Amino acid sequence: MSGCLFCRIIAGEIPATIVYRSDDVIAFRDAHPQAPTHILVIPTRHIASLADVQASDTALLGRLITVAGQVAQAEKLNAGYRLVVNTGTQAGQSVFHLHVHLLGGRAMHWPPG
Repeated sequence: MSGCLFCRIIAGEIPATIVYRSDDVIAFRDAHPQAPTHILVIPTRHIASLADVQASDTALLGRLITVAGQVAQAEKLNAGYRLVVNTGTQAGQSVFHLHVHLLGGRAMHWPPG
């Protein structure tokens, strides 16, 4: 998707601080962090949101969570971290490319908002 911000980051058209990259997953620092550590973990294949995931994407979803855990370990988020997937505008999704927010480095509160 040529107009998708995250697809353009994947393609190298827009700079980002990439902390992990493989054929199917990329992770980079959020440009507007909401915590001391705020990293986005996304599939390299465009999927607009969690609502668009198919049964055939099960392994890819597992990879996103696994990579998020590996990145959290590399970032030394030993005291804990939060994973968030916003789905749709009412949930706060602003970029329509599936992404997992990895947030850490401070105490998280509940409910989140």
